[in-house]
Amino acid sequence: MTVEFVGMIGTRDQSETRPPSGPVIDRDYVRRFARAHEDGGFDRVLIGYGSGWPEGQQVAAFAAAQTERLGLLVAHRPGFVAPTLAARAFATLDHFSGGRVAVHIITGGSDVEQARDGDYLGKDERYARTDEYLDVLKAAWRAEDPFSHNGTYYRVDGYRAEVRPLNGPALPLYFGGSSEAAYRVGGKHADTFALWGEPLAETAQQIASIRAAAEAAGRPAPGISVSFRPILGPTEELAWARAHRILDTIKGSAAVAVTKQWRGAEPTNVGSLRLLEAARKGERHDRALWTPTATATGAAGNSTALVGTPETVAKALLDYVDIGVTTLLIRGYDPLDDAIDYGRHLLPLVRQELAGRELVAV
Repeated sequence: MTVEFVGMIGTRDQSETRPPSGPVIDRDYVRRFARAHEDGGFDRVLIGYGSGWPEGQQVAAFAAAQTERLGLLVAHRPGFVAPTLAARAFATLDHFSGGRVAVHIITGGSDVEQARDGDYLGKDERYARTDEYLDVLKAAWRAEDPFSHNGTYYRVDGYRAEVRPLNGPALPLYFGGSSEAAYRVGGKHADTFALWGEPLAETAQQIASIRAAAEAAGRPAPGISVSFRPILGPTEELAWARAHRILDTIKGSAAVAVTKQWRGAEPTNVGSLRLLEAARKGERHDRALWTPTATATGAAGNSTALVGTPETVAKALLDYVDIGVTTLLIRGYDPLDDAIDYGRHLLPLVRQELAGRELVAV
């Protein structure tokens, strides 16, 4: 069995525990960050999306120029550019990168955040628009002959692209969300459905819902991605001591406080609410899942940790593989140094165990 490892890169040195350092776009940092993931054996890196952030496709293009093998997973919010334009922009990037591009669709869970980019649709309408957007996007990649579309949100007359994805009829589509609407739309379109790191039982429930939605849409079940923030140490005691230092830093972080204020009221997106509910049920779950970091950040993004030695965390990741997870998205609170440590100490253990299982099966 093959498990995909995805990291995440940003354009400057910062996290919930590290105040921003350097210019908003630090080319040397992006270069080192991308190469650390390639050297560490990651399959892809996610380039995130936020209103006001550096534009993701251009970040991906720069990262591609600094690496040779590393895949690029570009977060993309439907609704701000035409799907036909997005189709040829991503296909163009795919050609220049040598076929390394995938797209991560984020419909948007915060009305406040969406409004910053001028989008005032409600959540249900956003998912309806995403559904139609992806119909057009995929048609723009796949259609051999000019096609037209006349829908609720988009109208296209006689579109035909001269540039298509390099290695197939469409780019891989990842899709994030935890609501019923997300299951429905992602089940219809996603190649990989992305979840945040919840306890095993709750994750298994979400996987079942996603598979049911895909079956209802007449499609094979998508792959499943789960995201964590591993906190490693050479011993269990040192790992937990580090985890509590990280938590104390988050609680005292002015940047986190500003982010909470900037986001507005308590989160309304289902993914964040599920993380906060898991935290209310207890700080520790299963083998190594730790939730106080989600509470401290307001569950802004993937924020639950896996704590322990590399051996413990590798086993915890494999517990998720055992319930159907196919992609593991991991990033650290010390972003660059943690990426290096994951490549050295964590990824090899997971892959070694999976290789051993294949040998036993044969």
